[in-house]
Amino acid sequence: MSEETSLKLYLKQIDHVPMLSAEREKELAHLLIRENDPAAREEMIRANLRLVVFLARHYAHRGLALQDLIEEGNIGLLKAVEAFNPELNIRFVTYASWWIKQAMQRALTHAMRPIHIPAYMVEMIARWKKASAELEDELGGAPGLEELARRMKMSAKRARIIDRAVRAFNLCLQTQGDQAGNTLLDVLGDERTRSPDSSVQDQDEIHAVRMLFRKIDQREAQILRLRFGLEDNRPLTLQEIGDKVGLTREGVRQIESKALGKLQAYLA
Repeated sequence: MSEETSLKLYLKQIDHVPMLSAEREKELAHLLIRENDPAAREEMIRANLRLVVFLARHYAHRGLALQDLIEEGNIGLLKAVEAFNPELNIRFVTYASWWIKQAMQRALTHAMRPIHIPAYMVEMIARWKKASAELEDELGGAPGLEELARRMKMSAKRARIIDRAVRAFNLCLQTQGDQAGNTLLDVLGDERTRSPDSSVQDQDEIHAVRMLFRKIDQREAQILRLRFGLEDNRPLTLQEIGDKVGLTREGVRQIESKALGKLQAYLA
């Protein structure tokens, strides 16, 4: 049987599986949590296979065949089923979409990345970005090359070389749609570096994140909204947030870290 025929047969089979109601989703999720019920898992997966196909079509013609995208998306769906918490009070389709898209985007990135970045350069870029973020928080704005060179303890010439490498690296990632990752920070992203089609800009996913914020203290939620630009689409530095809420920069950082830890636990 050819791949095209096999795909058509698969699509025909899943087309007849009914969607789940919100109440049934919660029933199945609770069965999974309490009893690890394999029948509940199977029903939840089968009812959402069409969602995977729908999202896969969006990523078609970007370097992978539709069937490969569906297979990768199904892996994301399996992870979503295992991780879903019905107490979040959001529809499973909203929650699962992120996992499915991340699985597809990761596969596309691995398939399309045309260059190999040496390990020493990856480490250097990571150190550069960390130093840049720290200086931006301290200065309240983007640092210059001289400031970065001093922080990194390197010559101005070497700093210019690293700066060009970082810019080229970021451009490569944006071009290829590299949004791989499964931490809460990856869901929220960073307005200063993310690509235009970042998943957090999707309205359903923003809604899901805001629902998560109800699980934490009001001040913690406010700081995360300001930090990741969910109020006016402009992320604030630690110092700007501190000035706004009456805390030191370190105080804001500690609250941010604690809040992210809580939210990550809900997604684990």
